[in-house]
Amino acid sequence: MKKLFGEFKVFLMQGNVLDLAVAVVIGAAFKAIVDALVADLVNPLIGLIVGKNSFDSATVTLGSCTGVGKAQVCKGVITYGHFLGQILNFVIIAAVIFVIIKSFEKMQNLRRSTTEEVAESIAEDTVLLREIRDALVAR
Repeated sequence: MKKLFGEFKVFLMQGNVLDLAVAVVIGAAFKAIVDALVADLVNPLIGLIVGKNSFDSATVTLGSCTGVGKAQVCKGVITYGHFLGQILNFVIIAAVIFVIIKSFEKMQNLRRSTTEEVAESIAEDTVLLREIRDALVAR
């Protein structure tokens, strides 16, 4: 049992697990920001176009309704506005992640190219210094 606990502790302290935990926390915080963006800015604009107070309240009633006003109860109500809002959240999150990954790849490629240029310039300097050394030895 002690060995199993020790292995579990080593597993938890690995960089991959800690990185994953940080990513989950940041992802949850980012989701809250996107949810607020969609709920507070995008949905009201779409709701204005659709003609409802809020895009989330967009529904289609398939069955009959009984009652009047707030006491009205309808059968077979599809709340497609909420579903479309969730799709919109997903698209925004995917777009932001796409931009972040593309930016990261661009920075990595830039870093690699400058590292290769430095290595090439060092190689050229080394060749030049060897030629000077050989010329001095030949004298």
